[in-house]
Amino acid sequence: MAIEWMIRGPEVATCNCAFGCPCQFNALPTSGNCRAAVAMRIDEGYFGKVKLDGLHWAATAAWPGPIHEGHGAIQPIVDERASPEQREAVLKILSGEETEPGATVFQVFMSVVDTVHEPIFKTIEFDANVANATGRFSVPGIVEARAEPIRNPVTGEPHFAKLSLRKGFEFLEAEFASSTTQASAPIALDWAGRHAHLAMLHLTGKGVVH
Repeated sequence: MAIEWMIRGPEVATCNCAFGCPCQFNALPTSGNCRAAVAMRIDEGYFGKVKLDGLHWAATAAWPGPIHEGHGAIQPIVDERASPEQREAVLKILSGEETEPGATVFQVFMSVVDTVHEPIFKTIEFDANVANATGRFSVPGIVEARAEPIRNPVTGEPHFAKLSLRKGFEFLEAEFASSTTQASAPIALDWAGRHAHLAMLHLTGKGVVH
């Protein structure tokens, strides 16, 4: 690791698994493959001397089988407001290049990706209330995702569930939710009533900050 970096802020992540996502428990994905869309607002961040405060990033991704079996594809999306230096910095973080092996979700996932599509620089709309398990993100013409509380199938009341990890590479604690997601090519996504989680990320090149 040559360049020190840090990002902190809320994340909304959605995938095609059933609520809870078996991957969080080292189990196989619900449908045998993994398809996902994720976004984050960087409330505070830097990459070396480049400040990243206030920027957003997003990504869509897909693996033909369980993530650990590899052969995935990812579409990185960076806030169009970012300067050239900030764009490069965010992409470096997402690539996992300036990260210790296995330390963050970026490095782990990129190690099982074969195809990285050319980055897209567009407006990213983002909103998240982690405690209430609600959030959304939108990149016009690319991806639309919404998270809301899981509902009790009998009463319709919100059902709140939280995961706590002792050694996470993405988060230490996350609220689980229900997602609706649509995305267009090159990584097409389409589902409703599937998994989502919302978390406050705090990551460096050495891993999750405790």
